Amino acid sequence: MKANLKTALGFVAGALAALAVVGVWPALRKPAPDPNATSIGTTAAPASRVAVEVTGAQARNIGLKLTRVTKGPVNEDLQVVATVVPDESRISHIHARASGWIEKLYVPNTGEMVNRGQPIADLFSQEVYSSQLDHLSARAFTGPASAVVASGRARLEFFGMRESDIQAIEKTGKARRVITLYAPASGILAHRGATVGTSVDPSTEIAIVLDLSRVWVIAEVPERSASLIRKGMPARIQLGGFSRQAAVEFIDPMLSETRSLKVRFSLPNADGSLRPGMYGTAAISTARRSALTVPRDAVADTGAAQYVYVQPSAGVYLPRQVRVGVVSGESAEIVDGLVEGEMVVASGVFLLDSESRLRASGGQGTSHGSHGKERGQPPGQPPGGHSHD
Repeated sequence: MKANLKTALGFVAGALAALAVVGVWPALRKPAPDPNATSIGTTAAPASRVAVEVTGAQARNIGLKLTRVTKGPVNEDLQVVATVVPDESRISHIHARASGWIEKLYVPNTGEMVNRGQPIADLFSQEVYSSQLDHLSARAFTGPASAVVASGRARLEFFGMRESDIQAIEKTGKARRVITLYAPASGILAHRGATVGTSVDPSTEIAIVLDLSRVWVIAEVPERSASLIRKGMPARIQLGGFSRQAAVEFIDPMLSETRSLKVRFSLPNADGSLRPGMYGTAAISTARRSALTVPRDAVADTGAAQYVYVQPSAGVYLPRQVRVGVVSGESAEIVDGLVEGEMVVASGVFLLDSESRLRASGGQGTSHGSHGKERGQPPGQPPGGHSHD
């Protein structure tokens, strides 16, 4: 009898050793799987958020407050970033109209103020000098009223000589060695592309003069709000300590690389207080319309998605992915994801969202409540049917 018992025990021990070798014994020691957890290797994605049950005392501790989803007028004063830039129609580029060399600069430093008609540079050009001599010769042989003389005057005007300079050489009978380039408009010398002795041709940009008596303000409107913008809409421009009223003057037909719409305003700037490069904001007043809204703080924004927490019954809070429209002041428009009359969490969302994400990751949570699940929801599927942040 004892021999048979020893034999049986030896058989069992051998069998257990074999099971341990093939990995069955460790599997038998594992606890039963959590029915709410998603197994690795299945096609269902893990939940990013799960429902949370919170007692009344816990709700008071985290400052949780509820509000009802309502429909009302949306104040679409879009607050967007704005930048001051020069008015492109007031930028003057100074070029020589003939090849030559810069012999003198009258405004050597960028940033200096220049006036319309003020000398900028003296240019020596063999071509212009020869044209002056030809013109004087034609006057001497054919008389001032001949067609050849008229053609010579037109050639000198083409080279950029002013009428007063042409009359001066006709009166003295002597050609000028250099011609002077003048500022075509008042403004600041924003760029100087040549120095004394530089060889230039008509493609050389000798200087740029910016007339800043009127400037543009470019606002960056997010793509989601681009369809709301119309030409002529009023806006309040805030730039540093300045506040100006303006209207949309131009809307860029294409989106920028940052997926935003460039909207242009034009502002007078006689005192020069608005400087290119200044940053501020533009509050654009668009048309009012009726839409579903919730408090701005009710939305948990991950950057990739937005969530609110809906209360289907007392103490239960379900994460619901939504699509947010216009955000104005303390109110956020809900384009998709909610229906009018639902109760959502308006305060305490950050702590509730942290608890929901912690439990979804397999943690025990901090509120000591139990996992809530939407009725009829399959295992592994997050509430609201959304599984991505």
